[in-house]
Amino acid sequence: MKLLIKQRVFSWTDTFDIYDEEGNVKYFVKGEFLSLGHKLHIYDSKGKEVGLVREKLFQLLPVFEIVIHGQEMGRIQKKLTFLKPRYEIDYKNWKVQGDFLEWNYDVTDGLGVVVHITKEPLHWGDTYVLDFASEEDELPGLLTVIAIDAANCRNNQ
Repeated sequence: MKLLIKQRVFSWTDTFDIYDEEGNVKYFVKGEFLSLGHKLHIYDSKGKEVGLVREKLFQLLPVFEIVIHGQEMGRIQKKLTFLKPRYEIDYKNWKVQGDFLEWNYDVTDGLGVVVHITKEPLHWGDTYVLDFASEEDELPGLLTVIAIDAANCRNNQ
């Protein structure tokens, strides 16, 4: 099962449309305009908020909390390394590895790949393909990818 994330280029905040394999909008991500730190709200196709990615303030390296249906599920933290970015996930026994600069990485659970993420070249705005092994990991996997994108954006500012 796949999702396609397309960033809206002309927007004042982080804004993404997420499409299913048939090209239908499945989720919508909207960042808060005037907030301390990143706060990204994830809505389903009916406009109901299903998740939130929020940055913890006053951290040396980016830390993002993952909230699904109002319940905090865990955190993602960028780790200090010299050559390549590295992230630590503290929920679902997930690990993340790969080339974050090229946007080609995997989230794994010890048994195999939960979601494989690749960046699509030659698009207007950032476009990513998420390939899920299981439908039950779709929303947590989507929020994980959005948090990693936000951490990368924070470092580029």
